[in-house]
Amino acid sequence: MGCARLSLLMSIAILISAVTVLGNDARVNKSTSGLFWSTVKEESEFFRKVDSEEPVALSENDELDGGFSSLDGMLQWAIGHSDPAKLKESAQNVQRLSDDELKKRQVEIQELMEKLKMPSDAELMKIAIDDLNNSSVVVEDRLRALEELLVLVEPIDNANDLGKLGGLSAVARQLDNVDPEVRKLAAWVLGKATQNNPAVQQQVLELGILAKLIKMVKSDFTEEATKALYAVSAAIRNNVIAQQMFYAEAGDLMLKDILSNSTFDIRLRRKCVFLVGDLAEAQLEDGPKAKLPFFSDRVFLKAVVDLTSSDDLELQEKALTAIKSLLQLRSIEASIFREACALDKALESMKLQLQQVMEDENRQEYAEDVEILRREVELIFFKNLDKGAQVPT
Repeated sequence: MGCARLSLLMSIAILISAVTVLGNDARVNKSTSGLFWSTVKEESEFFRKVDSEEPVALSENDELDGGFSSLDGMLQWAIGHSDPAKLKESAQNVQRLSDDELKKRQVEIQELMEKLKMPSDAELMKIAIDDLNNSSVVVEDRLRALEELLVLVEPIDNANDLGKLGGLSAVARQLDNVDPEVRKLAAWVLGKATQNNPAVQQQVLELGILAKLIKMVKSDFTEEATKALYAVSAAIRNNVIAQQMFYAEAGDLMLKDILSNSTFDIRLRRKCVFLVGDLAEAQLEDGPKAKLPFFSDRVFLKAVVDLTSSDDLELQEKALTAIKSLLQLRSIEASIFREACALDKALESMKLQLQQVMEDENRQEYAEDVEILRREVELIFFKNLDKGAQVPT
């Protein structure tokens, strides 16, 4: 806590302590403003602590990042950190004030309290949104505004308020900014606000943001691409209409391109195949109404299966998880995985690869977990091909 703020608290402590001992005529109760002057019993307790120099006990909620949960908590903190003799002397001096002087001090207290008042989340969001809407704001301040919104939209209520305050439109406009860092943060904010929030998902779709985000996923700036994909995933998760729009905007081609091209950043490829698995899982739960045509595309399916040969264990694991869900879709014949994707050979090759990885102590446990998943996929695959087929040992 800074020196100025500490001094302010001490001033309030002295002013309030003085006012509380002036008797019933000077006692005030202002519930609407949050100020409450103590009762006689509380006054005696206050001066008992001052006289005895007894430390004032504070709960962990009384002080939080320089703020206090109540006026009482603030006052107790100030008392506990004041010199008792000086505090009592100042209080006694104030007791000699006239009624007019006393009223003036009461006004001072309210003014000091206003200085300590912190703005609400909605007010902070409005300030950040205003900065984004101001074309003269420099990049550094624009980034700061987006960083603040990234934190503020975490609670679902704040995320809902973002649209009401015009924040979604303001953030969406930053997707066209020439600075890649600004674009990255804007996509990140949109993803954070949209995640698990049907109301904001709907607003994102209405604003036409999805198409722009899909294009951004193929950005040369990896951080921008990954945050854009995060926003796309958040926008279409558990939302059938959004998933259909994703397909209409050629989202499947974007996924296919990244999955089949090893030059893309590994983090982006992991997120892409994770999204494939998530979409397949959603189709299993929602049935025909969530059907996505590209899941029957042989080239697309082969791009997913080919990831099992990657040297990256995490990418392999996510690919297996996606394949496991895809195999359970009634719209896809298991024979397609054998004829077009050579899944049987891919799984056998992966088995040999994992056996080698298990020799590495640092990766052994993880590789064993992936092998268990591989066996599950293999079992489902052969069971779908032929109910009586035996799984290779």
